Amino acid sequence: MDRIRFITHREQRILLVDCSHCTAAEIATIADLMPEFVTREPLGSVLLLGDFTGAQFSRDAVEHIKISAVFDRPHLKRSAWVLTENLPKAFYDSILSFSARQIPTFATREEAMEYLVS
Repeated sequence: MDRIRFITHREQRILLVDCSHCTAAEIATIADLMPEFVTREPLGSVLLLGDFTGAQFSRDAVEHIKISAVFDRPHLKRSAWVLTENLPKAFYDSILSFSARQIPTFATREEAMEYLVS
C-alpha cells in the first residue's frame, strides 16, 4: 500500500502513514495494515509519522487505530501525528489511554519530521 511507506528526512528513515484526506473506512483499513509494516522492524527502532490532515474519523476507525497503536508500541522509537481540528479530543485521549503512548501532534509534516529526527 502506497499510503504506508518509508521516507528519509535528514538521513533518517521515517515510516510515513499517510492518512491525509482519507475516509474513516480507509483509516480503519490502513490501521489494520500497520502492524505488518512496523513489526518487521527491530524493537525500539521505528520513527513513525501519521499524517491525518483532512481525514475523517469515526468511532470504528478510532478502535482500529487503538489496536494498531498497541501492536506498534514495542517497535517504536518515537512517533508524531499531523492533525488539524478533525480528530475530536475525546477520540485522541482514548487512543493515548488505550495504547499507553504519548503521541505529540503537529500542524505540518515538516514540524513532525523535525521532531522525530531531533
